[in-house]
Amino acid sequence: MPASSVNAVRTPRERLLIVAALLAVYVFWGSTYLVIKFGLETLPPFFMAALRFWCAGLVLFAFLRWRGFALPTAKQARNSAIMGTLLLGGGNGFVCYAQQSVSSGLAAVAVASMPLFAALFAGLYGNWPSRRDAIGLAVGFVGIVYLNTGAEFLASPIGAAALIAAPILWAFGSVWSRRQDLPNVWMSTAVQMLAGGAVLTLMSLGAGEDWPARITPGGAAAIAYLAVFGSLVGFTAYVYLLQTVRPALATSYAYVNPPIAIAFGVWLAGEAFTAHEAIATAVILGGVAFILTAKR
Repeated sequence: MPASSVNAVRTPRERLLIVAALLAVYVFWGSTYLVIKFGLETLPPFFMAALRFWCAGLVLFAFLRWRGFALPTAKQARNSAIMGTLLLGGGNGFVCYAQQSVSSGLAAVAVASMPLFAALFAGLYGNWPSRRDAIGLAVGFVGIVYLNTGAEFLASPIGAAALIAAPILWAFGSVWSRRQDLPNVWMSTAVQMLAGGAVLTLMSLGAGEDWPARITPGGAAAIAYLAVFGSLVGFTAYVYLLQTVRPALATSYAYVNPPIAIAFGVWLAGEAFTAHEAIATAVILGGVAFILTAKR
């Protein structure tokens, strides 16, 4: 979407949609970390992620065609597929893999580094963040560095590496997409999820994952929640934000998800939350105050 659209004066309806989209990515994505953790008890990571996006993508695509939405052009389909590969195949897939060895709350805190990488990639396209955005990003980055000195990350270097790669891929895909020809937000989301499902299927096969002959009720419930609230609602809201608001605000969910994920992890899964992690989370969340209160 052109920059003029991103900076346009908002109507009350547009402001309401933006607030609703932000709440969706804040709350629903914050809860998906724990749901992923539950799903990993019976399902391999890449297989679970692939099934999630196949289900959500096929349902959304079928609904859109039934409602008469036009198919994307070849160029639009290619761009959406690349975006889905980066965000869902790489970004989400590596988070699922990492959560085999780190807690759900800690994974959410680590992914909070994504806005920093998004700002750096946006700068390469000549769109450097404002001074206030830069302060928020810098504060958040200090918290991420401190977090990575914690015992849980040091004990799981592979999980830590996956959590570094995930936000980098997600950030690049988010920034890259803003300058590409994409179909409407609904069709773009459907194609991205189908592409992400295909890539994650290949990743599962390449990793030699053992696909279960039967999915347990708990695994099915996890996939259903992730497909509906994490993908159909949350991811659609995120794609809308990418096409509507400035990058720092669209990616601010990464700073808000950690306390939500931590709260769910402590409450429902009995996950530990140390003083080290509490300090890191407080510093990271301090950065979001600068971003969310920045003037347009």
